[in-house]
Amino acid sequence: RTLGATGAAHVIPLLTCHYRHVSLESMPTLPWATPKQRPPLVANPTVMASKFQLRDRRDVPAFFLAALKIRRQMLNSPGALGVSLIAKPLSGTFFTLSAWESREHLEAAVVGHPHVETMKRFAARTAQSLFTFWTPGSDSRPTWQEAHRRLDEEAAKTDHR
Repeated sequence: RTLGATGAAHVIPLLTCHYRHVSLESMPTLPWATPKQRPPLVANPTVMASKFQLRDRRDVPAFFLAALKIRRQMLNSPGALGVSLIAKPLSGTFFTLSAWESREHLEAAVVGHPHVETMKRFAARTAQSLFTFWTPGSDSRPTWQEAHRRLDEEAAKTDHR
């Protein structure tokens, strides 16, 4: 507990340990982001939520970096209204939430670079992939609560097939 002559020798390891603890235990949600060129309000947007469960947690860093690149791609795609991401590194689970002017805009974006290459690269490394789509009843931004509820419903359907 005593500090060295400069005081830094003991402070830096404490900060490093704290940082490592936070980064391993939880990853904050990347909040809802909208494109720089924000489109006008859309009466019936398409919302998509997804869940990816990786087979091996050693793939988490690469998948997370790829997810950040895809997030940037989606925000620059025509018809994008907004995106958000939740990463749970200890469980190897990732959730996405996005809104689009139309289903056609979403479908055009997912075949673009780097999304399509990333999905091919991680297909065999993914234990579970779930997707759900809906049109919200109002112009309000989709919520994570709604997304998780709908993903749970989709998982229940998949479990009974």
